[in-house]
Amino acid sequence: MTIKIDFTDEFCNTRYAPLAVLSAHYQQKQVLEPLKTVTISQKKRDFQAFDKLCQVLLSILSGCVTLNEVNTKLQSEIGLAQIWSMKRIADQSTLSRTLDALSLKQIEELRLAVTQIWREIGQTSRHNWRGYLWLDYDLSSLPCGKQAEASQKGFASGKKTSQDVN
Repeated sequence: MTIKIDFTDEFCNTRYAPLAVLSAHYQQKQVLEPLKTVTISQKKRDFQAFDKLCQVLLSILSGCVTLNEVNTKLQSEIGLAQIWSMKRIADQSTLSRTLDALSLKQIEELRLAVTQIWREIGQTSRHNWRGYLWLDYDLSSLPCGKQAEASQKGFASGKKTSQDVN
């Protein structure tokens, strides 16, 4: 399968083109196959358990803070659903019910599947641990700009950040 990105005559295919490419890559490499080992005992009306778990992942990758944002952000994304061989993205209540139905055993299965996925695609197993690992901490206590995403005025070491630091 070759991934091709191109212009079309249609008004809009998807707002999430990078996520669509990542999804196609995951499909091609079968990255999320370990999620199929999670057995969820629910009715399989429109979506399999694997499809619902993939859609929860899509909601996270598309920037949904909560599952109720799926209805507004992803439900209209037919092109994104088609990459996953689905007609549409499930309603947020369907995804919520699926997560609510998980027992402790199924949560453990999900944890093992996710661990297997990140071990295969993560970089920590390939890192040369004999060398340095650089960590970047910002201990300056400088306020961030008003345009910064989710920025808030805060405290550092119990001291208020002064406004004239900028």
